[in-house]
Amino acid sequence: MRHLLTLVALLAGLLPPIRAHAHALEPGYLEISQETDSDWHVFWRKPDVRGAPMDIDVTLPENCSAPAFDAPVFDGRAWTQVWRMTCGQDLRGNMIGIDRLEAQRTDVLLRVGYLDTVNMATFRLTPDAPSVMLPAQHSLLQTLWQYGVLGFEHILEGWDHLLFVFALLVLIRNLRQLIWTVTAFTVAHSITLGLATFGVLNVPGPPVEAVIALSIVFLATEVLRSDDKPKTLASRFPWVISFGFGLLHGLGFAGALAEIGLPEQDIPAALLAFNLGVEAGQLAFIFAVLAVFVTLKKTLQVVWGWTMAQGPSRQILGYPIGCIAAFWLAERLAGF
Repeated sequence: MRHLLTLVALLAGLLPPIRAHAHALEPGYLEISQETDSDWHVFWRKPDVRGAPMDIDVTLPENCSAPAFDAPVFDGRAWTQVWRMTCGQDLRGNMIGIDRLEAQRTDVLLRVGYLDTVNMATFRLTPDAPSVMLPAQHSLLQTLWQYGVLGFEHILEGWDHLLFVFALLVLIRNLRQLIWTVTAFTVAHSITLGLATFGVLNVPGPPVEAVIALSIVFLATEVLRSDDKPKTLASRFPWVISFGFGLLHGLGFAGALAEIGLPEQDIPAALLAFNLGVEAGQLAFIFAVLAVFVTLKKTLQVVWGWTMAQGPSRQILGYPIGCIAAFWLAERLAGF
């Protein structure tokens, strides 16, 4: 078994390195607000791809026209454009889409505001569904669904958050203790996500991302500690460490949510839905990892007669976790 795990670790080391960015490519953002019966304000934010705007464009109804507008401007993370357009009729009942989105690997969040409604309608355009027919009415349930899906996908694309949770799974072998520890992590990042969203906390993104990587390095060192050494705070009360670092991870979630944007009149509902989506994605990851381990354990027992009473070696898993996190930390510090 030791030789098998060693081989797995060596193969993992040969895989292409994962980028140190906390999240996958940020989604695009399109906001269309009605100013008069026929005039509309458009804000368009394209993701950055290797220093250039992503090759996607807005497709508007044929009855809308807009004067020539400036080229996209880089704001430090994405490319933005602002213009005004005139439409011969209400946008409701018309199609809005993103041209060439089907060739990309990201989504676009669309928000549309009307003069006769308070809440902005929210839609999610994907490579599989790059356009939407604007309905006559938009319900709160649609906003909950859209932001819940965004939260679910966000956590599954956040490699550093997933690696932190994975390190907790490796460190803690007692199921009850694991549940309490993950719950503490959930409560903590929910608190800071809410505080940052409502403007109570405002912490620059780069230091937060660096400390998140550092939190994974810390967990890796705890994973590598042998059982015969004196107990540390992390081994005796892992929920305390999980709660503390969860506060930092919540700030990372808040930064991503700020990039996506929130509907002004539905901020509490959208925030709740996003947070629930994050938790659903986190639980899905935990159950998937546990399922893989159980399947591997049974396969080894049935096919080769090997047993894994205590699971994979913590040392074998601790070194890759620590190396990846240390690389992320160095890269993020160098990016200051």
